[in-house]
Amino acid sequence: MIMSTKKRYALLLAARDSDYVNKLYGGYFNVFVDTFGEKDLEEGDSWDLFRVIDGEFPQLDHLHLYQGFVISGSPHDAYGHESWILQLCFLVQTLFALHKKVLGVCFGHQVICRALGGKVGKSCSGWDIGVRKVKFTEDFYTSSLSSSVGLYGSGEVAVIPQNLSIIECHQDEVWEVPVGAQVLAFSEKTGVEMFAFGDNILGIQGHPEYTKDILNNLIDRLVSNNSIQREFGEEAKQQAMNSEPADRQQWQKICRRFLKMGCTKFVPILKL
Repeated sequence: MIMSTKKRYALLLAARDSDYVNKLYGGYFNVFVDTFGEKDLEEGDSWDLFRVIDGEFPQLDHLHLYQGFVISGSPHDAYGHESWILQLCFLVQTLFALHKKVLGVCFGHQVICRALGGKVGKSCSGWDIGVRKVKFTEDFYTSSLSSSVGLYGSGEVAVIPQNLSIIECHQDEVWEVPVGAQVLAFSEKTGVEMFAFGDNILGIQGHPEYTKDILNNLIDRLVSNNSIQREFGEEAKQQAMNSEPADRQQWQKICRRFLKMGCTKFVPILKL
């Protein structure tokens, strides 16, 4: 009997598609799948979309069908009390208890932290927009994420460098990770750029899925709705143009490796 190795993943979309992303990419779902699942699709793995911002969630009795879940960024605050955010926190707690893989990006990173007992809030230093160089901690290099050994059947050993650049666009941040979690990366602007909890929870403050054109369009929208000053937006664009993140593929490897790896450790259920 041949055992199937195909896996199923879910994107929990916490933002609505912009006109720009719809026109160029067909929506954020395609952006995420191209970033985290392109090679998975070649192997026959599949991705499902749940627009959690609109109250669309996977059924609890279907959670076992998925290898992993990805929570996107959002214009909303992860510490907010909208019903869908509270429902998302409950889902994260449930997935943690079930020992399912959960990867959070920006808002997703923050809402995972909140759901599992950490603290999030506004950054004391204001908006961080552009390309930021982050530095990995020693804990990162003792984890299985720091190498691409065995990734997609490859025997290649490619150790992740000490610093990687990533696109950032946030004014909230993780203040304190949950008890038992590990900080894996930081920057001069943000103390928690990445954290892990056991081998099934990973949060990344930056946007490994963003391209420079997506960032530029987002900056234009933030300027147009008066979220940021035009001068600040133009400076952020120029900074991103001068330091195009050549490290995007490394972030993709980290995220894909995390989602593909099996869970081997038992993490006790939190008492929240």
